[in-house]
Amino acid sequence: MAMKGLVSAAVAAVLVLFAAGFAAIWFSPSVQDAMLRRVVAANMTFNEAVLDPEALHVVLCGTGSPMPDPHRAQSCAIVYAGEHVFVVDAGLGGWDRLAAFGLPVGNLSGVLLTHFHSDHISGLPDIALNSWASGRREPLALYGPPGVETVAAGFDLAYSLDDGYRIAHHGPDFFAADGANYRPIMVDVPDRETGVVFFDEAGVKITAFRVSHEPVEPAYGFRIDYKGRSVVFSGDTKKDHNLAVFGEGADVMIHEALAAHMVDLLGEGLAARGDRRSKVMYDIQNYHATPVEAAATANEAGAKLLVYTHIVPRLPNALAERVFLRGVSDVRKRGVMIGYDGLYLRLPAGSEKIETIDLR
Repeated sequence: MAMKGLVSAAVAAVLVLFAAGFAAIWFSPSVQDAMLRRVVAANMTFNEAVLDPEALHVVLCGTGSPMPDPHRAQSCAIVYAGEHVFVVDAGLGGWDRLAAFGLPVGNLSGVLLTHFHSDHISGLPDIALNSWASGRREPLALYGPPGVETVAAGFDLAYSLDDGYRIAHHGPDFFAADGANYRPIMVDVPDRETGVVFFDEAGVKITAFRVSHEPVEPAYGFRIDYKGRSVVFSGDTKKDHNLAVFGEGADVMIHEALAAHMVDLLGEGLAARGDRRSKVMYDIQNYHATPVEAAATANEAGAKLLVYTHIVPRLPNALAERVFLRGVSDVRKRGVMIGYDGLYLRLPAGSEKIETIDLR
C-alpha cells in the first residue's frame, strides 16, 4: 500500500504541476511557490523509496527496438542496488523516460552495454549529460564487449565542443570537467563456457556471458546479483542455452522477443508494395528469439518471472499483444509479462516476492 501511495503522490504531483501553469495568472507568487514545493517533495519521497538499500530495483526505461514505436523508447533499463546504480543499454529516448518517472541518476555507477547496435547506444549522450548535470563528477564508466573504446572515443569527440560550452557557461564547479568524459572498460569474455564477474562491490555482483547475435560478435548478456536477489538481461540474442546456464535460478529474466509470425506479415506487406525494407523483416528473424523460445529458455533457467523487452513488432493494442503471445501459454503457464516503459520491479532482500509497479 505504501508504494501505491507513492505512485499516487507522483500522479498528484503531475496534476499539481499542470495546475501551476494556471497559477501564473490566478495565484500569487507565494501560492505558486507552495505548489511547486509540493511537486518537488513528491518526487523526493519517491526517489527515496526507489533507493531503499535493502532491495534490488529494476525499472524498464526502454522496451522498444529500432522500429518506431510512440509508446516505447529503445533498449534501456536502470538497476538500483544499494549504493550502486547501473543503466543497462542506452537506446534513444531512454533518458526521457527516466526523467518522466523522476528517477535519480546523479550517482550513476556506469552503463552496461550488451552490444553496439544503434538502438542500444544512441541515447548515451542524453544519459551522460543529465547524470553530469545531476552531480556526477567522474567520467561515465561504460562496460561492454571489445569495441567499447571506439564507442566512447566517438562520443567524446562528437560532444567535445558541447561539453566545453557547458563548462564555460555554468562553470567547472557545477559541470566538473572530468564528468564530461567517458571511461571505457572492456569486458573480455573469452568463450561461451565462461562467465566473467567484472564488478563485485558492496554486495553487488555483475556477470557477463556470451549470447548469439551474429554477425554481432561478441554480444553479451548480464546477470546482476544483490542480497540474494537476481535479474538477468538477455541483450539481443536468438534462443541461446547460455541464458539458461548463467540465468539459473534468477528471480527475473528480462528477455528480448520478436514475434516471427507477425514480422512475416509485415515483410509480405512491404514486399507487395515493392518496399526494399521487406528484406530487413526477413533478415532480422535469424538473430532474435521468439516469445515462445524465450519462454522455453526461462523455464530451463528456472526463472520466476519472464519479462519481454525489445518488442518486435510494435503492439498498438490488446489484440496485438494476444497475437504476440501466441503459443507462450503452451510452454509457460505463469510468470510471464510483456514489459513496458515504466515497469518497476522491486525485489526485497530475504524474500521471494517480486513487486510490480506501473510508473506511467
